[in-house]
Amino acid sequence: MYDMTEKERKDAKMATLYELRLIFANGEKTEYSKDEIVELLDKIAVAKEQE
Repeated sequence: MYDMTEKERKDAKMATLYELRLIFANGEKTEYSKDEIVELLDKIAVAKEQE
């Protein structure tokens, strides 16, 4: 496994945040519970591991 540069880490972090933003902005719900947010984060983490 290779080491990411600081820029690559920042880019990955920003991409993940943007992905979250899209999920919330495009979702049908306007409010999410803590458990729902944690579930979304878990789904993203699993998907990132499979890439």
